[in-house]
Amino acid sequence: MPDQLRDDLRAARRASGMSWADFAHAAGFGEAYLRNVENGNRRVTDQVAEAYDRVLQAGGRFTREAAAGGGPAAVPWSQDGAALTVLTNLAGGRQVDRRDFISAGIALSVSATNWGTAIRGRASSSEGTVDGPSLLLGLESRLEHLRRVDDGLGSGEVFHAARSDLSLAVTAIKSGRFTGTLLDRLYATAAEASRQVAWAAFDQGRPGVAQSYFDASLRASAECGDVIGGAYALSFAAIQCYSTPGQARRAVDILDTARARVRGRCTPRMEAMLASRTARSLSKTGDAAGAAHWLHLARTALDKGVHDDDPAVLYWVTEGEIEMIAGSSALELGDTREALRRFSTGMTIYRGDEEYPRTHAIYLARAAEAHLADHDLDAAIATARHAAKCLGGVDSARSASQLKGLREKLAPHGRYRPVAEFLAGG
Repeated sequence: MPDQLRDDLRAARRASGMSWADFAHAAGFGEAYLRNVENGNRRVTDQVAEAYDRVLQAGGRFTREAAAGGGPAAVPWSQDGAALTVLTNLAGGRQVDRRDFISAGIALSVSATNWGTAIRGRASSSEGTVDGPSLLLGLESRLEHLRRVDDGLGSGEVFHAARSDLSLAVTAIKSGRFTGTLLDRLYATAAEASRQVAWAAFDQGRPGVAQSYFDASLRASAECGDVIGGAYALSFAAIQCYSTPGQARRAVDILDTARARVRGRCTPRMEAMLASRTARSLSKTGDAAGAAHWLHLARTALDKGVHDDDPAVLYWVTEGEIEMIAGSSALELGDTREALRRFSTGMTIYRGDEEYPRTHAIYLARAAEAHLADHDLDAAIATARHAAKCLGGVDSARSASQLKGLREKLAPHGRYRPVAEFLAGG
């Protein structure tokens, strides 16, 4: 039985907060027997999977995984050459994962824990290097370009392009021509390509595929000691978790892991990004005080200004972005007036229409929801139209879903002519 299913069972049991004795009693098995199942000394039978589903109210997920052989074959992190094996499998189109959002969230937690252990104490030898062979420079440049494409056009084409770049990076690694710092940079490049594929898959509503590539990104970053790259990948994996009902606490834990590993190694801008995403995760758990605390830390860190050694991937971490996250968090927590204040502030400094239309459409849709909650239909419709305009020509299932949700909330007000006209606009 693949290790991934055992990891999922263990992670789900631990997340439940139940003691071993209470869990085993509820499952109808001996505690020692279930410990052996999770440790790999006994087989995960259909009966065991069904028991975990029943006690943890997992909706039959573990039973389905067991029936399917536990999903794609997992490669233990401790196995020699594990990172390259996983990267090779993904680059070759194997290990397609059909997990649902919940099981993908659990698997992301496991990957984050494994990364936190593997990366501990390591230091990348590729940081700050700008020269190298044209092949490597070309791959790095292509991935930088794809980040901008994702901002402006959405994730559809990025998914395929980043997979192609991942395949090229893996081929270069396997060629054996690169060693030392250059090999580290190739692994870091493979990590970023995998992260981009993962993010694109999540944005297109494919959580299982996203989880597989996030896992590969973390393995590659650990292989070369790229702490910053790995933490950056975790920050996006956290979004997948907190966007999944009941999984926001996992997002907080994932971000805790990221911060613990970059502590003392990152710039204030990186600290601001991780803090703001922690705040957003906590807002999903209903923790208003925690969200406010981390937003304060994010603003404080960002106030320290840009640094020459800021990672290039953090170009989007600005005051406007932090304010939009603050608005989203306030809306999540039911503080409509605070949400409107933050969205209003953010929109005066956030260059969303020109540079980030995909993300801006999401923020605008949330701002429209805040106006609706404040009983201002005219402002809600005006903002909704702006969101729809931003989304035009952008390939993003996530953004489209946000706008669809807004339309559903506006539907009860369909007798009001501006609302009816907006809804009729498609």
